[in-house]
Amino acid sequence: MKFGAYEDVVHITKGWTGERLPDGRPKVSDDILRRLRNITLEEAWGPLWRAGYHYQFQGEFKTSHSVEKPLIGRAVTGVMVPKRPDLDQTLIEYGHKEEGRRGSMNQWVIDQLIEDDVVVIDLFDKIFQGTFVGGNLSTAIHTRTKRGGSVIWGGVRDLEQIVQIPDIQTYFRGNDPTGIGDVTLVGLNSPCRIGNAICLPGDIVFGTLSGVLFIPPQLAETCVIGAEKSHIRDIFAFDRLAQKVYTTAQVDTPWTGAMMDDFIDWCAKDKRAADYRHLNFDEELKEAKERDKQAGNSTQVIL
Repeated sequence: MKFGAYEDVVHITKGWTGERLPDGRPKVSDDILRRLRNITLEEAWGPLWRAGYHYQFQGEFKTSHSVEKPLIGRAVTGVMVPKRPDLDQTLIEYGHKEEGRRGSMNQWVIDQLIEDDVVVIDLFDKIFQGTFVGGNLSTAIHTRTKRGGSVIWGGVRDLEQIVQIPDIQTYFRGNDPTGIGDVTLVGLNSPCRIGNAICLPGDIVFGTLSGVLFIPPQLAETCVIGAEKSHIRDIFAFDRLAQKVYTTAQVDTPWTGAMMDDFIDWCAKDKRAADYRHLNFDEELKEAKERDKQAGNSTQVIL
């Protein structure tokens, strides 16, 4: 086996047809990462669920820092299993001699990181001797990723040091003073299970107060556009509800053509919509007017 082989990464992420990073991971554009920072987790989750991706979210984490802004980045994955001496020795020797890796196995993963990466580690919910990072390795993550962090289905140590590191976020299950031990790395940039969720290398990690969402790269743009549309529609709807222009029943059901016309006009004029004017609502307007037409025909038949 090879750790993080380029051809293997490409093979398991062949749904992506765009640019790739040097290690083979999909490279979702920086613009998409930027736009994701302005939406909520539920807005991003909706398009994934509708596309049949039902196992992309996991909650029940602790975080090293207050979650005032989302953690956004490209996943570098690692899978660890309980230590079996013969397998452990074989893989350590292979990594050192055949691939020229240095240090411990958790360091191998961190050595892969570049700017805007997020470490995603399946440590089978191990906390005692399951501390994937401490103060030193978290500092290394910050240095390499700039704005990234970690999602660890396991533990951390040196929490008092980690919380002092700026511009980083660590999602973890628990903390313990023990160092990492009795575990073996069996996958690097391979499919990774985090609780009930699955993450592939190059997935977009979207971490918020609610938990962590793993967005397949080929759906990232669709996800962002759907989320942005939902977000700006909500702002408009809250406005019109406050003004008593529409009822909750009206805004919570498919909008009429007149409501869509009102919304599109509002988008063109309201300063809060300035960052969303790249969105196109022609299809939604067409569907709304078609519903109006069908409703009118139904009324004529009833009469």
